[in-house]
Order: sequence, then C-alpha cells, then structure tokens
Amino acid sequence: MNLGIFNRVNLKEGEGGGMYSEWASLASIVRHETSDKESVLTKFPDSGKDVAMSIVKELASNIGLTQAPAPSNLATDRDVLWCMEVICYGLSLPLNEHDAIRDCVHIYCDWLTVLHPVPNVSVPKPLIDDPNLYARKMIGHLHNLFIPRKGEGADTIRRQAVLCHRVLRTLQQAAQCSTVMSHETWEALLVFMLAINETLLAAPTIKDDVGDQLCERVLSVLFEVWLVACGKCFPSPPLWKTLREMAITWRHRGALISTWSRVCLALTHKLLGVMYPPTFPKHQYYDSDHWNVPNDLTDETIVQSWFRFLHTIGSPVDLSRPQIISQTPKFLQYAMVSDTDPSSHPSLHILPLNFLVAIKGISNLVDAFLGVMSEALVLPEEEHKKEIPTPPPHRRPAKSFSVSSVSQKGGMSKSALISLGRTMSSSTTSSAAPSVSSMTSISGSWEVSSASGQQPTLLRPKCNSLLHLFGEWLFEAAQVGTGLYHNPNLITNPWPIHLWEGSGRRSGSLGSAQDSLDLDTNSVANRYQAGRATALASLCRIFCSKKTGEQILPVYYARFYLVLMHGLKINEKREVEEPLISILMHCADILRLDLDGIQIMVPHILEALERVLPEKDLNIKINVNMSELRRASIHVLLSLLPLPLHFPNLTIKELIGGHGDKPLPTLGQLKTRITNLLINALQVESDPHNTHMLLGGLLVLVQETAGIEQQSQDKNSIQNSSYPSGHSASSPDSKQFVCEGNVSRVPQIDLIVER
Repeated sequence: MNLGIFNRVNLKEGEGGGMYSEWASLASIVRHETSDKESVLTKFPDSGKDVAMSIVKELASNIGLTQAPAPSNLATDRDVLWCMEVICYGLSLPLNEHDAIRDCVHIYCDWLTVLHPVPNVSVPKPLIDDPNLYARKMIGHLHNLFIPRKGEGADTIRRQAVLCHRVLRTLQQAAQCSTVMSHETWEALLVFMLAINETLLAAPTIKDDVGDQLCERVLSVLFEVWLVACGKCFPSPPLWKTLREMAITWRHRGALISTWSRVCLALTHKLLGVMYPPTFPKHQYYDSDHWNVPNDLTDETIVQSWFRFLHTIGSPVDLSRPQIISQTPKFLQYAMVSDTDPSSHPSLHILPLNFLVAIKGISNLVDAFLGVMSEALVLPEEEHKKEIPTPPPHRRPAKSFSVSSVSQKGGMSKSALISLGRTMSSSTTSSAAPSVSSMTSISGSWEVSSASGQQPTLLRPKCNSLLHLFGEWLFEAAQVGTGLYHNPNLITNPWPIHLWEGSGRRSGSLGSAQDSLDLDTNSVANRYQAGRATALASLCRIFCSKKTGEQILPVYYARFYLVLMHGLKINEKREVEEPLISILMHCADILRLDLDGIQIMVPHILEALERVLPEKDLNIKINVNMSELRRASIHVLLSLLPLPLHFPNLTIKELIGGHGDKPLPTLGQLKTRITNLLINALQVESDPHNTHMLLGGLLVLVQETAGIEQQSQDKNSIQNSSYPSGHSASSPDSKQFVCEGNVSRVPQIDLIVER
C-alpha cells in the first residue's frame, strides 16, 4: 500500500476545508442544545428540590444499594418519564446535596444496564421494551452531573469527580458489551462524550477544579468509546468534523496530547499489520501504558480510523504558537474580563511540554514505519496528580493516561524530575498572568540518545511516502524559533566567510540579515528547543533510511537542508544546544548515502564538529551520554575524510543567496581543517572505542594522502620523461602543466595541533 495516497485528503483547513469540508459540524448543537438536559422542575425552584430528594431516595432503595434489588414498580412509559424528569433535576442540584445527586447517579447507572445482554432485575419494564429510547434520554440527563459548580470547595469537587468516574465507567461497559445499541444511540453517546469534554476542558485550566481532576479520564473514555464505535457503528463525517473542531480547542490540556499520541501509535501498529507481511519488525517503544485497540476492527476501518485520528488535533506545530492556541471562545471570554492577552494565560505555560509530547508522538510513528525502536522520552512528573489520582486508586482502570512518560533509562534522577514537575505545576496554575518571556522552558528535562545502532527494515516505505504524511509537521517543527516560518526570505547570506577561513573567525551567526529577525525569536527557540530537536532527529532518521537509487523530491531535500543548516548553528554564547546535539546523534551516516546535494552541508557540519570534538568539557544543558555524542560526531568526521582527498575541486554551492563574483569554495579547502580537527579530537578523547576510531581515521588519512602524493609523483615522472630535448620540469611549459594538472591534488599533511 502506498502511504502517499493518504496525503490526497490532507489539506489545510484554510486552503480548502480539509476532508470534512462538505459536511456540517455539530459543534453548535453540542455546545448549546439544552432541551434534553433540563427538567420541568426547574420551573418550580422552591419545591422542585424537595420533590427530587424524596423521589430519588425511594427509587434508590429499590436498586440494591442497601438491600437486595427488587423489580421496579414503574410499569408504564408515563411513570418512567415522570421519574426521569425528577432524576434529571436531581443531577443538577448544588454539590452540597451530595446524597441526592449520588442516588440519581446510582439509579441511572443501574437502569443503563438495559443496554447489556442481561439487564439488572431492578430495571423498569418500559426500558426493557425500548432500551435505545430511554438510554438516549438518560445519557442526555447525565450531562448535568459534569457541569462545574462555582464556589465549591476542593472536597466537594472531589466527591463530584468520584460520581463522574462512576458514570464514565458505566458508559464504557455499555459501549463494549452492548449488542442492542442503535445508530441513533451510538451518536447520542458520542455527542454526550464530546459535550462533557467540551464542558470540562475548553476553559483555561484552573488548578484542582473538576475539569483538572477529570481531564485524563474523560479524554481516555472519549477516545476509547470512539474506537469501539468505529468497530460497531462507524461515526458519521459530521461527528468526525465535530471531534476535530472541539479537540483543537482543548490543546492547552496536556492529557489530550498524550492520549492522542498513544491512540495514534496503537492504531499505527494495527495499520502495519494491514499493510505489511508478518515479517515486518514489531515496533518496540518505552511505554507501559500502551493503548489496546478493539480486535473487531476491519482492515478498512483501521485505515480510516488511523488517518482521521492522526488529524484530530490539527497541526501539532500550532502548540508552539500560543497566539493560535488561545484563539478559542473560552480564552476570548477570559480576555473580555482581563487586561492580559489570552496568549499569556498561565494555563498556556504547558505548551512547550505539549509541543514536545506531540512531536515525540509523530517521531514514534515514523520509527514504527521504519521498523526501529523508539527512544525513551523522560518527562517531568506532576506532583499534584499523584496527590489526587485520576481516577481514584480503587477505581483505576487497567490503562491510565498521563502526561508523564515511563521511567527513564538513564540521565536525570527521579528527584530532579519531581523538582522540575513542581516548577512546571506551579507556573501552570499561577493566578497571575506573567509575561511571555517567563513561559516555562523544558530544556534539560528530556534525554537525548542515539539510535545509530539500529538499521531500518528492508520492508520500510519510501522516504517520499513518510514525508508526504509527516513532512509538513516535522519541517515546520524543526524551524520553530528560527524565523523561517514567518518570513523565510529574511535570511539572505547563510554562508559567512568564517566557514571557509577556519574556526578563529566563527561568530555563530548565519549572516548580517539575522539581526532583522523578530526580537522574540531567541526566547521562542529556547522554550521549544526540545520539540524542535525531536523533529530534527526524526527527519534525520527518515533521510538516513534512503535506499540506494531511491528518489526523493527536490522540495524535500531543500527543506531538509534548510532546517539542518539552522539546527547546526552555534549561538552567540558558543553553547551546544539541543538541535545541534540531536542532529549529530542521528545523522552519523548522512554523508555516506547518495543524498542529492548533501555537499552543501559539509561546511556547516564541519563547524559543528569543531565545536564539539576539540572540547573536553562541553557546556550542555540536556542529558546526553558524552561518549555516545562524541562517537556519533566521530562517525560524521570519518565520513568527511575522503571528500577533500578524492574530490578536491568539487565546488560547494549555496543553499540560499550567493557569493556574487567571488569563486565558489571547494572541498579541497577544507582538508587542513579536517586534519586539525582529527588530531585535536584525538588529544582530548578518553573513551577507548572512540580513540580507536580516531586512530583508524588518522591512519586512513595518512595512507590516502601518501597514495595520492605517490600517484602525482608518478604522473610528473612520466611527464618529465616525455619532454622534448631542451625542456625540463622547471621550464615554463612544465610549470604550466603543473598548474593545469591542479597542484592541489598533491596534498600535504599540515599537522597543526594548536587551536
């Protein structure tokens, strides 16, 4: 199956409406429809409460809470409908009437077993006669339970959350085991799930409110029930469109990004089983909370569900743009009562973490298609979620969905992660609205490791196919904070002269036009560097998986080299940042492949190596194994060695801009710098394996240089013997021959050790 076919419907919403452009959204109905959620007792506020409390208490006594359940005495439709009006009102009571609300929940959870193969004995007969009609009414009434009440204390909110967990668990069981649910009931259930998520999650995050406590749970149930519906009653296009539109307004919630990532990865595993033979390597990844996809999904359903879920949250790159994430009705309501810009709301401080989780999720999908193991992602733990588990420990399901990933395989200690979690938690829930520059950075909270030892499977798809699917997101994520996204034409001189004249004049800038970039570029880059580095690593793995003779579209080459060039930049403080490290760790073979035009990256790669290899103690903010980093860098350096020896006259063209009338530089001009770097790296190397590699590289350099010099001398001897009488090698004719024969092909080893 050609993965490129999926890209035909992958259109931006603003350029054609996307795959659901011809369908109407149900968002307005989900948000504003109240006819099935209001009881007639709301017309009688003074006496309605007393009526509801007395009726539900008697009904609850019949369902087996304190005594054995007995058959219901509600014999007619009118009896049941009247009682349901009372229960609907009871679910909307203030939370201080906890006993009445609890009884209402127990009654409806008992009655919803009418959807099970064997209903409870206490279910009224009218419900058994028409289960779908009454189930839809009960599902609509239960929405009242999830509506946040203002001014309630933390303990009261906890008790509300417990009741919500009970309802969610009941609906999960009904969706999984029911064989009588009609198409209308499935739609009502999915609309209900969308409605409660919209009610709880659309507003900016407030610490310890019911939305904060139920966030992970309601999202996990939404996605799980939706997947079950895909197998039993595939959702209609309007429902898919509504899911996408609403999920886009919940993207400030970290649980959404984490759950979406897990669902997409689980569906990808199923998709690989559809597309490839059983010999395709099973994707391995560090995650104990994997998602179980229903086994009754057909191949076509898996394909359709995978692609639709993949695009549920829109572009993951939007998570690096608070101005976009905050353009929702709930955030704009906040702006109307506050002097602070909605993009500076404290709940958006988690966006750098959400961006990293989303891009890591995309990277895991790429790894699955390549047949390689995904690397671990160590994220900060959120202490407040350990104090208030969701759901409570005695009700926790088999799967839990947390923003925090599994235990690390190395790097940061647990105490360091908890400390960072405290910092992020406090900054996210602060009541004040700090400036944009104070947004939390997650540099140092993740670990970079190398996947250079893994070889992609021979059955892997073509690079073009992967780039059709994920390229747009990865390329945009890889240039976050560089200024390229807003105006790529600002960079006019990316080839400074210091790249050719040695390391003494390096300034870390790509040109004078860098000063014209936005003033906020550096702060944006610092906050989102972890996600950007993850995107660069994934792109490197895609391009390094290219097969011999495989064609990659020129536009992908151009975009890859552009983001690679900016990722290899050295900042003004001469710090080694995450993007540069990520590139070096994942592109050890990039110069060993037949990538078209890769020689234009040689000077930038060499400059990065000159910053890493000669230094014994690098100033690095993230967790990385220094021996692995140096080993990956040495691999790149060794692949550079033959270039100036065998292709000394090969010119290197510019990616952007031009040199004007100046001649283009050649690979031969880099020979001295490569030789110096090899020797300087050998002087500070302490790892035996790395030292062995460097010595081998030095041996190759000496042998190759000697061989080329001997070959040049042999040519000169043959030429001298063929000179006519009276002509010598020192005559003007012989000097002209040496010039025309390119004297640069007689290299000399300049062992310059001093830096």
